[in-house]
Parts: sequence; structure tokens; C-alpha cells
Amino acid sequence: MRPMIALRGVTKRFGATVALDAVSLQVQPATTHVLLGSSGSGKSTVLRLILGLAAPDGGVVLVDDTPVDASTRDRLVARMGYVVQDGGLYPHLRASDNVALAAEAQAWPRARIAERVAALTELTGLDASMLRRYPRELSGGQRQRVGLMRALMLDPPILLLDEPLGALDPIVRAELQEHLGRLFADLGKTVVLVTHDVREAARLGHTITLLTAGRVVQHGTYADLAERPVSPFVTQFLTAQTLTAPSAPARG
Repeated sequence: MRPMIALRGVTKRFGATVALDAVSLQVQPATTHVLLGSSGSGKSTVLRLILGLAAPDGGVVLVDDTPVDASTRDRLVARMGYVVQDGGLYPHLRASDNVALAAEAQAWPRARIAERVAALTELTGLDASMLRRYPRELSGGQRQRVGLMRALMLDPPILLLDEPLGALDPIVRAELQEHLGRLFADLGKTVVLVTHDVREAARLGHTITLLTAGRVVQHGTYADLAERPVSPFVTQFLTAQTLTAPSAPARG
């Protein structure tokens, strides 16, 4: 099967710092691929390269077999939804206006926007009354749901999530992890999720890529990493967090 997203021998430097060192990976269609690692491992840099927010110094980044570059970025990014930590919402806009931004930019009719917002409100489990509020008036979990709605507004085939649940308390985080798992399975989208949380990776990822210092340590399922680690580092990383392995993620 042809991958939806691929990095082939990608290197990226920021000054003297090597953020990615000859990284290769493949993200299969309609699966959730988790980029796992500690801070500074290169996870978020991979997302930036997929989005075309940065260009590789070596190697190539492909989305649906098309290299991501200045000439293709706008077309490819239109096929992606992007969710950042704490939602990344515009503070001067109500939640509903944040959600509708991309559709308004596409000149959707008001009725179509309202219909889509209503459908996403139900899909993400957000109380519809929260849409009238500003981001500062929402809880962390509510902001994340609004951020996810905004990313899904144009129904893109690809979702990129950068530590989307990192700022939430454990109870809300666990609740949203369960909700996201069901949502990803139901929607059948290609998802790339950045996290440092082993439990989150095990719960949501069909495939996990563990990185450290800009290099890939191991690709595989959670069971692959836990039961067949390629180096002591893999076991050390997984066991550094108290983990009771959850069941495998549902597949769409």
C-alpha cells in the first residue's frame, strides 16, 4: 500500500543544532501514526516539515507521493487539519468563529457553515452552548475540542496533532484519549500524533516511531517496542512512565 505521508532520509538543522538526522518513516492511509519521544527528540519538527513550515536540508518529504515544497505547499496543506496544544485558538474570536475560519476563507454560505459546525459539535461531544464563549471562558478540554473542530471543518483526509492533550489534567486527558480513539476509528483519517506520553501512544497508535536526539530508534506497534525492543533505550523510555498497556486501538 502506498503511504499517505513519507519522509526519506530527511535531515534538518537549526543553526548548529541537528533537529533531524536522516529520518525515514512512512504513514499508511487511515491509520494513526504516533511520533513518540522526549522534548527535543525531533517530533514536532517532523510535523513542521509535513506542513511545509520548514524545508529539509536533506532528503524529501512526500504527501500522497508529492514532494512538499514552495510550489506544492498550499495545495497539500489544504488537505490537512492541524491541532496544537491547548487548541491554539484566537483569543479575540468566539469558539464558533474559530471553528468557522477555514470555511469562511473558502466563502462557504452561512447555512453550510452552520450545518457543519453543528455536525462537528455533536461529533466531538462539545456542549453547543460553549460555542458562544471566548477561549478564555473555556476549560482546557473544551478548548481542545474546539481546536479539533476547527481542524476538521473542511473534512481534510489528514490530521496532524502536536501534543494536543499535553496541557490537560490526567482525568480530562484520559477522557479525551478515549474519545479521540473512537473518533479516529470512525472517521478513517490519516493521523500523525506527536506525544511524549507512552500511555497515549499505546492507546492511540497503530504504528509508533520512537525518536531521540533527532534519530529514529524504532518503528512498530506498542507490542513491538515493549516485547521486541531494538535497544535498551526503548525499554528505558517505555518503563520510565508507569504504564498498564491498554488494548490495541480500534481500526476504521
